[in-house]
Amino acid sequence: QAAIDQPRFCIVDGTQAGTVLLEDGVDPNVVEDLQRMGHNMTPRVSGYDRSAFGRAQIIRRNRDTGVLWAGSDGRADGCAMG
Repeated sequence: QAAIDQPRFCIVDGTQAGTVLLEDGVDPNVVEDLQRMGHNMTPRVSGYDRSAFGRAQIIRRNRDTGVLWAGSDGRADGCAMG
């Protein structure tokens, strides 16, 4: 769940020179470092524009016990139940 909740990034066209979208919440020092390295970026993406990052749901099953652990992206309308 902790990994799902972290701010995300996305390289818009998937190429080395593509624009990097950074979700609101990325540490400002990281943004500065990336800018200093010459990356073309759009920082602080928020609201509906966050749809570029997709959504995440995860289920992990313990092989020995069969116990399921689940996590769900709070940015979307899913949930972990069971």
